[in-house]
Amino acid sequence: MKISELIKKYDTQNQYNVLIESYKQIENTWDTEINPNKIQVNELNNIVVSGMGGSAISGDLLKCFLNEEIKIPLIVNRYYSVPDYANPKTLVIISSYSGNTEESILSLQDALKKKCGIIVISTGGKVKEIAQQNNLPWIRLQEGFQPRYALGTSFFTLLKLLQSLKLIQEQDNIVNEIIALWKEKGSEYSREENPALDYAEQLTGFIPLIYTSSVFESIGYRLKCQFNENSKLHAFNNVLPELNHNEIIGWETFLDKQINLKLITVTDKNYHPKINKRFEITSELAKAAGVEIISLQSNSENLKVRIMDLIYLGDWITYYLAVLRGFDPSEINNINILKQRLA
Repeated sequence: MKISELIKKYDTQNQYNVLIESYKQIENTWDTEINPNKIQVNELNNIVVSGMGGSAISGDLLKCFLNEEIKIPLIVNRYYSVPDYANPKTLVIISSYSGNTEESILSLQDALKKKCGIIVISTGGKVKEIAQQNNLPWIRLQEGFQPRYALGTSFFTLLKLLQSLKLIQEQDNIVNEIIALWKEKGSEYSREENPALDYAEQLTGFIPLIYTSSVFESIGYRLKCQFNENSKLHAFNNVLPELNHNEIIGWETFLDKQINLKLITVTDKNYHPKINKRFEITSELAKAAGVEIISLQSNSENLKVRIMDLIYLGDWITYYLAVLRGFDPSEINNINILKQRLA
């Protein structure tokens, strides 16, 4: 069956078109003015991005994206409260696409108790209500998407916010490059034959194990989560050099395990030379254990563009793997069951 027929059969919410037009989310976000008042930036000691799932991954990517330029410590918080060290000199950004994530609601309430500087980002929901009740800045996200398919609005809203606060340099040129790239790649990946589909076909019937460098950890984690939610598949990720101090030993007996696994390595030309050597040796050991390796790398000149290039490719791979396996890439039944039980 052709991929177009599989898409028509299994993609009930037309995420295919959402992926093609993801660049429009960036355009919409970057054209929106952000004017977060009441935040004294010169007194900030640290930034906490508090969220879960698709809303939290934007914070992870922000750390990777701004690794070489942000001067204030930034962490991503996935819990029911903010860290104990949070205080009036902490900027807490509550990132919740729906606005109704219970961890985000409670961490917002905790940040209020600790008198932190707070900005709320959502499409609406309970966190918007709390923000308005407490006269806090609230930034509206573009509506109509599932959180994991809303990266173009959630990530670039965070980026625009930090730019508006003058915590980072102007990002306009880079953002325009990313818009152009996603538009071009969306056209490429939506053809009947394309690289993303090829990777998905190679992964059909296998569990993905993803290796990145520690500086690209958020890319590996995003890809793992997309395999989980889109492809309905277990996936695992780890980082070099840390995995060379533990996980590498697992390859010694891998042939005895009879696990259908493929290794995905996410490489980059700017990795430290020692990291590149570690990738080379680790890949040789994995191959010797009988594992096929898929290598993902972006050829874009700018590091930030390469990051978003890999993110977008991963979104398409996991989408195609879903329909190839006969699953709806929109469906998240187990998450819905969990929410109902918790309620």
